[in-house]
Amino acid sequence: MQFIQHTEGDMASGLSLQSCDLPIPTATQVRVKVSAFAVNRADLLQRAGHYPPPPGESPILGLEVCGKIESVGSEVSDWQPGQRVCAIVAGGGYAEYVVIEARHLMAVPAAISDAEGAGLSEVFLTAYQALRWVGGIENGQKALIHAGASGVGLAALQLCKLWDISTATTASSAQKLATCAAAGAELLVNYKQDDFVPKLKAHWPEGVNMVLDMVAGDYLNRNLKVLATDGAVVYLAMMAGRFADKLDMALLLGKRASVRGTTLRSRDNDYKARLVEAFSRDCLPAFSRGELKVPVDTVYSVNEAEQAHQQVLSNNTSGKVIISW
Repeated sequence: MQFIQHTEGDMASGLSLQSCDLPIPTATQVRVKVSAFAVNRADLLQRAGHYPPPPGESPILGLEVCGKIESVGSEVSDWQPGQRVCAIVAGGGYAEYVVIEARHLMAVPAAISDAEGAGLSEVFLTAYQALRWVGGIENGQKALIHAGASGVGLAALQLCKLWDISTATTASSAQKLATCAAAGAELLVNYKQDDFVPKLKAHWPEGVNMVLDMVAGDYLNRNLKVLATDGAVVYLAMMAGRFADKLDMALLLGKRASVRGTTLRSRDNDYKARLVEAFSRDCLPAFSRGELKVPVDTVYSVNEAEQAHQQVLSNNTSGKVIISW
């Protein structure tokens, strides 16, 4: 089969098509013929040498795919060859074929294209996990979603709208903020022009129940300032840097706040299976009803993989960048 090889540390021209043997599914896995896969910032971190795959997982880039089941392991009874599926993987997505734990599969809704299916799993499972399982936000509450025009940001905004959660968001341009508004954001802040703290304090003096942050850097104390009592700040990434300003302990204690970080790739198979099951029950039908949509920015061919990576590196996206075989 063909796959996209990367040269670790080469962020300018380190991608190339290579060949290798087909992966062999275990008794609990299926082999999927991949039709499309998504580009995630974790792929760029792995390419740069900063985010190795978990032990025992494929060194090939790629955390989510869409395709059709080609074969199933001896213990798999719920899935059959020919079914169209999407899934998160811990590695190996940038290939014509990938093996996946059967419990991690989701059936692709009929109304969704393969490109949309390729961009569904990572962002929506990540947002669902962060909002419900980690942040504990409840229907009818309020949330601040940073990087609202990112794939996870747009997924989070849509999930909040589905759950009647009012949202504020930050983004870098009027165009991106318009995309956020279409996804359900109520309060829009261009962080290049305005400080989100006074904007949120004026709009919601009581604060927000949760902040979802992919930015990090100097945002921690500012997040605490707009947080309601007993609220949570959940970190998913560190686009603005790994080190925060000095933590204001008076703010943290006064708000009785919790600050948590979470990742999905390194979770064990049982956790991922439970997450997929819960999301499939709670949210997957909303795609068929048109209440949730996969935010696709651009679809590239496999021969344009380098262009896809450069677009994500430039932060010139509103939603998912997809590569199709």
